[in-house]
Amino acid sequence: MNSNSITSPTAQRCYHCDEKIPKGCQFHIEILGESRSLCCAGCEAVAKIIIDNNLTDYYQYRTQSADKSALVPPNIKALCLYDHQEIQDDFVSDNEQQHKEISLSIDGVSCAACAWLIEKQLKKQTGVITIEVNITTHRALLVWDAERVKLSHLLIIIHQLGYKAAPFEIDVQEQHYQQTMRQYLYKLGVAGIATMQVMMFSVALYFNFFNEQNNNIRDYLRWVSLFIATPVLLYSALPFYRNAWLNIKTLTLGMDVPVSIALLFSYIASLYATMTEQGDVFFESISMFTFFLLLGRFLEMRARRHAATMSANLLKLIPAMATLASGEQIAAKTLKKSDIVTILPGEYLPADGIIIQGSTTINESMLTGESIAVRRTENDTVFTGTINGDGNITVKVTHNRKDALISRIVRLQDHALYSKPKIALVADNVARYFVGAILLIALSTWLYWNVYRPQDALWITVSVLVATCPCALSLATPTAITCSTAMLGRLGLLVRRGHVLETLCKVNHILLDKTGTLTEGNIQLVKTKLFDQYSTSEVLMYAAELERYANHPLAKTFSPYQASTILFDKVNNVIGHGLSGTINQQQWRIGKYGFVTNNLPSVNCPISNKYHDDFSIWLSCNNRIIAAFKIEDPIRKDSRRLINTFKQQGIKVTMLTGDGSVHAQRVAQKLNIDHLQTNMTPVSKLDYLKKMPSTDISLMIGDGVNDAPILAGAHLSIALSSGTDIAKSSADIVLLGDKLFSIIAARKLALRTRHIIYQNLAWALGYNLIILPLAITGLVAPYIAVIGMSASSIIVVSNSLRLLK
Repeated sequence: MNSNSITSPTAQRCYHCDEKIPKGCQFHIEILGESRSLCCAGCEAVAKIIIDNNLTDYYQYRTQSADKSALVPPNIKALCLYDHQEIQDDFVSDNEQQHKEISLSIDGVSCAACAWLIEKQLKKQTGVITIEVNITTHRALLVWDAERVKLSHLLIIIHQLGYKAAPFEIDVQEQHYQQTMRQYLYKLGVAGIATMQVMMFSVALYFNFFNEQNNNIRDYLRWVSLFIATPVLLYSALPFYRNAWLNIKTLTLGMDVPVSIALLFSYIASLYATMTEQGDVFFESISMFTFFLLLGRFLEMRARRHAATMSANLLKLIPAMATLASGEQIAAKTLKKSDIVTILPGEYLPADGIIIQGSTTINESMLTGESIAVRRTENDTVFTGTINGDGNITVKVTHNRKDALISRIVRLQDHALYSKPKIALVADNVARYFVGAILLIALSTWLYWNVYRPQDALWITVSVLVATCPCALSLATPTAITCSTAMLGRLGLLVRRGHVLETLCKVNHILLDKTGTLTEGNIQLVKTKLFDQYSTSEVLMYAAELERYANHPLAKTFSPYQASTILFDKVNNVIGHGLSGTINQQQWRIGKYGFVTNNLPSVNCPISNKYHDDFSIWLSCNNRIIAAFKIEDPIRKDSRRLINTFKQQGIKVTMLTGDGSVHAQRVAQKLNIDHLQTNMTPVSKLDYLKKMPSTDISLMIGDGVNDAPILAGAHLSIALSSGTDIAKSSADIVLLGDKLFSIIAARKLALRTRHIIYQNLAWALGYNLIILPLAITGLVAPYIAVIGMSASSIIVVSNSLRLLK
């Protein structure tokens, strides 16, 4: 039935579902210019969604009413499925503020104007925390408050703007890319064949081989050229029209607007000249223009994809299948916590977990950048995507797929990519306004030449529109940032913040923790000194029971001496000082000398200075010294190289450590560190940071709980993967391996990235400034303009790709 037959107000039937309206129901909504009666609040809500999202065509062209099982049109229904919690479990995560976060794949994004439009429209919506679009990867990071807005509503808004959005999935993205490239190849083929054919005819037309008697042949060749060029304009050039229409519809200026205007005006003018048999035709320029534009866009897409997929390719390392301990094979993505899986030699690990049986070597190069396999045995943690070496192992799964380390790495890298540096924001704004300037300049150019040389006005205007299109300007920064972020991943550095590359270039003061950072954290107890009647085994047991409640490399030193049952009723951990606990109304303390004696003179015997020099950890009972422990912690192999390189670059190096023993001074001397601060608590470390000169741009490197405040407060911070969770969550970068010198490589990469960005911007702006006056004065033919514009974009992308080497 048609829409009128199901909407008659006298029939008292629901306009949406066509069911009878119960007596007393007063549900109405204006649809297609008329007030419509509805049967219930449900139909009213659905109808309102349809109206609010500009989908009233559903009512205008439907052939029957919606039934109760299909109240929502199919295009809305598909997006509404994303609101189901079971579906969101696969691709939606919670961030630190407990907001929902998703990585979206955006189809149709072609330039900075598209990204700006999507971001602008979504930021207006209630409940949207952030939305960042990356034009290099064609992906967006959306953070929203699920209590205030539904995901489907936000996806519908993106679709309204003319773009397709869906949760990012590497396999789906790959399929979409292949499909897009095939379509470009078809369009490129049509434009290429047409260009060759039309050029043959244009040679005769260019050189004016025809006299008045042969005008019929000239007109015939023009009609043939029109016939050949029309498929190019109507099929091959469709991507440019589509993007231009989206820009015009949303009152923005994208780069395809001047391109589309140039194509359409050239075609219309040529069509008019052909039909009236007077004037010049530009069919060869249209065909060549489209061919070179498509070729440039095709090559640009390939290069950008190469830069964009490096981090996403990590997800390809997750195997498709996993073998349960029972021998059953299941899809790896369906593994849940506590599942038991077996992994044979040479297989990729399907999930994060703990080895519960067997030992092997694991190749973790995809995480750490270190090619040498590491030994893993029972109770060791292993990660998804790493490669089992030479042993059969049984692993208990500890994380679902979306919470696996490899998935978190990709999400964090996405965060870094979506966070635009200041220079990128400036470039995007310049590009957007530059398009408007181009259109005004093109109009002025046409008006001028139409007066002084009207026969050349059109092709000169076309050259201006094409030659100055700022594609390269918009690509200058994002492609470089994408490539360098991927390279940081290769170096074993997990970037968590977007300002990392910018700040790395400016750092001039390095702050370093000692234990577990400059040293291996593999602390060994080498000597125990007794000061009371307790035996060595007893003092070690008391020390171990107190250290049971600490999360520091020092605590692991005493773990072999723990008692079979917990001794202390209550233990307090005073970060940066030590631990205290009570048993049998006696207070035991372990830590620094001042802490364990409560800053009182020792009540049992005076402690000579030589003991303070040799022993750094003290144990007391009721403020009475019971024992002291001497420990040693080997210095990391590349710590000296790291410090020396920083100093050679003119960077000030300071070691901040809670250790007040001679050992800290020895480490500083061995590493040639000039500035040493000992006995530092978390508060005093942060105070030291605040008192630094304003000209100092700080980089803090640490790993412990006591480093968390200064890691969060420094201009830039790096936490070691072996460190505590709070340290890693406070840092801007996490060093996944043990190679400290990767930090030097990262700074070198940051400086190179800045240089590449400046090169790209200089080229993009320089090219436009040079080509613009040449095009205005008629010295640049349309096909030269096309080649120049395409080459400019390809040069910028190719220059950025050098960062991947």
